[in-house]
Amino acid sequence: MIKERFIKINDWLWEIPKSFRHDMRVPARIYASEKLLRETEDEALIQLVNTTTMPGIVKYAIAMPDIHSGYGPPIGGVGAMKYPDGVISPGFVGYDENCGCRLLLSDYKEEEIKRYLDELATEIQKEVPSGLGRGRAIRLSIKQINRILEGGVPYLVEKGYGEKEDVENCEHQGKMEMADASCVSERAKNRGRDQVGTLGSGNHFCQLDKVEEIFDEEVAKIFGLFKDQVVVMIHTGSRGLGHQNCTDYLRKLMPIYPKYGIKLPDRELCCVPFNSPEGQRFFKAMSAACNFAWANRHMITYYVRKAWQSVLGKEANLKLLYDVAHNIAKVEEHEIDGKKIKLIVHRKGATRAFPPNHPEIPKNHRKVGQVILVPGSMGTASYVLVGTKKSKEAWYTVCHGAGRTMSRHAAVKQISGQEVINKLKSKGIIVRCYSMRGIAEEAPIAYKDVNNVVEVVHNAGLSKKVAKLKPLAVIKGE
Repeated sequence: MIKERFIKINDWLWEIPKSFRHDMRVPARIYASEKLLRETEDEALIQLVNTTTMPGIVKYAIAMPDIHSGYGPPIGGVGAMKYPDGVISPGFVGYDENCGCRLLLSDYKEEEIKRYLDELATEIQKEVPSGLGRGRAIRLSIKQINRILEGGVPYLVEKGYGEKEDVENCEHQGKMEMADASCVSERAKNRGRDQVGTLGSGNHFCQLDKVEEIFDEEVAKIFGLFKDQVVVMIHTGSRGLGHQNCTDYLRKLMPIYPKYGIKLPDRELCCVPFNSPEGQRFFKAMSAACNFAWANRHMITYYVRKAWQSVLGKEANLKLLYDVAHNIAKVEEHEIDGKKIKLIVHRKGATRAFPPNHPEIPKNHRKVGQVILVPGSMGTASYVLVGTKKSKEAWYTVCHGAGRTMSRHAAVKQISGQEVINKLKSKGIIVRCYSMRGIAEEAPIAYKDVNNVVEVVHNAGLSKKVAKLKPLAVIKGE
């Protein structure tokens, strides 16, 4: 019955009032069309309402159109808490801390490298290990892991991996300053020792796409996008290290949050005041895991560039357009009732979308707004969007993908990996994946239609469409 309690604000925004439940501190909002709201599972909407009970939450608990159920808060959820006494929550960041996307731009059109696509996919799969627990042949020392946890992308560039522009074109310049490696467990570090530069499992991928459609010529030109251009999208996160870090802190915080007088309808929402010793320790550990994730995507870029040049020649280049996180908590400055205040913004399966002239945007994009990357499900379109001033109402946030409608188990029961490969092959899409089950789990039928999801954030004014990407070859995590 929960869907019936949402009040329509406009065609793209719905609200469930505070009066719905006695423990709600703020209303709950969802950006969705009527169709997408109908498609959304009740459990995810209940989780959204549950997040309104978290101490210090400001204005609303917000859901994006790709919302689906997760651990505690829903995936596709956004919550901003008062700084510094509002709460921070491991479950509101997610197990894959700083899962995110980056887009690499080539100078080639599809027709120029079509005959190399198969070889490129094979070479990238060889260079970038993928799969649950699958890592690189070389294991880093704990000392090296500590340097990555605290130094992020800038540390790797200093070591000769990549260019200065790779730092500038990364959210937060690829490094959270509060990161403290001593707050991350030895077990988490050991899980990450061979995973820097690896894809991992689930819906993670490295994908060769072409720019199929340009919606905003001016912004596309500034971003360096053009029709039929071949680009590479990388979607992954902090691997086993981030998952273990989240697990560690959930175990630590679960027994102690009641001592702060916090009452929650679901213990998976467990949270502590940001300024508490435990809250600060988690934030420092999460920041370190975020640095690890940025470093992971950066090193995948290094190996993709290596594969690219191996096939196409040394002069072939891939330029980083942008790297953006979609599982993260950050301290940001926002305006409420005409006053600028700091907030602890949780984005779980949601992407930052800063407007033009925001100081945290790279200078070369600043006048038009922040690059937003929205990956589709396997074999479907992905999008490049740009941030707007109107996204202020959602703490400058948009969706992060298509959003699941079906569990992995259910997907496997409905379709086989070979069927997915055959369907994609009929569309001219190459697939590289070591696991047939992995392919079936991420079949397009298991997801909402990414085109419908993007239409919501575009029509709601939270972002503007810049370009639509069509997949040419998918190298899948498993």
